[in-house]
Order: sequence, then C-alpha cells, then structure tokens
Amino acid sequence: MTPVIVHLSAVVLLGVLLALLLRYRVLRLLDCVLSGSFGFLLASTSLAPLLHSALAWFFTTLGTILP
Repeated sequence: MTPVIVHLSAVVLLGVLLALLLRYRVLRLLDCVLSGSFGFLLASTSLAPLLHSALAWFFTTLGTILP
C-alpha cells in the first residue's frame, strides 16, 4: 500500500510544480503537452517496467534516508 501513496504524492507534487511553472511562464503549455504525450507513449513501451522499478527503488531509498 505504501508505493501507491508515494506514487500519488509524486504525481501531486509534479502537478503542483507544473502548475507553478505555467503560472510564472517558465514553462509553456505546449511544453507540458509534449512532455505529457512523451510520458504516455513511454509508459506503453517495454521500458515502462524498468522505469517503474527505478522510481520505486529511488523512493524506497529516499524513504530510508529521510524517515
């Protein structure tokens, strides 16, 4: 159950970061659309399990460093 909570927190954090970057015009809307499209396309490739494992490892390591 913990990986789901960490994943959801990461999604919310990235969403807030993207909203702030859009608000202060550091990031354009087209950049967000292209990044999101790339993410969705990447998630459907054979690299998706590797990326998921790498992110899970990163957040697990981060959780042990910062309890």
